[in-house]
Amino acid sequence: MQTPPTQADGTAGSTSAKGPITGRCLCGAVTITVAGHHDPRIGACHCRMCQRWSGGLFLCFTADAPAVTVTGQVTRYRSSSFAERAFCPSCGSHLWFNDVDADGKPLSYELMPGLFDAAHDWPLRSEIYTDRALAAVGLTGNHRRKTRAEYEAENPFVPGD
Repeated sequence: MQTPPTQADGTAGSTSAKGPITGRCLCGAVTITVAGHHDPRIGACHCRMCQRWSGGLFLCFTADAPAVTVTGQVTRYRSSSFAERAFCPSCGSHLWFNDVDADGKPLSYELMPGLFDAAHDWPLRSEIYTDRALAAVGLTGNHRRKTRAEYEAENPFVPGD
């Protein structure tokens, strides 16, 4: 079994913040509760796959899989051998990207911060695929940055963008 790549922000694992925090999709049909450890910082990804999915810039925060409870119908899309993306089938809100094992069981969640009111003041932790960013999306600040080559060198089984 391959080890999943580092998180979308270019780091492994999570920092300790404890829930519960609850988020919901645009129509309210799906709610997500994080009742345990999560990282209250935001990661950004500019790879082509995330650009296609998000319309430009993918933002997320990480949560340990056992801490996440989802209520409501969710549509899942297996976007690679090690990951899935999920959205609400009613309103289309993007919910998460998660690393999964060979059986499709979530290892961690990279949740969309816009679903959670609690995330309104979380700082940017880091961004990956910075050399692939759309011209209109320039993130400033003192955070870690990795280019496509740097990220894929650390995660050799990532198929690239």
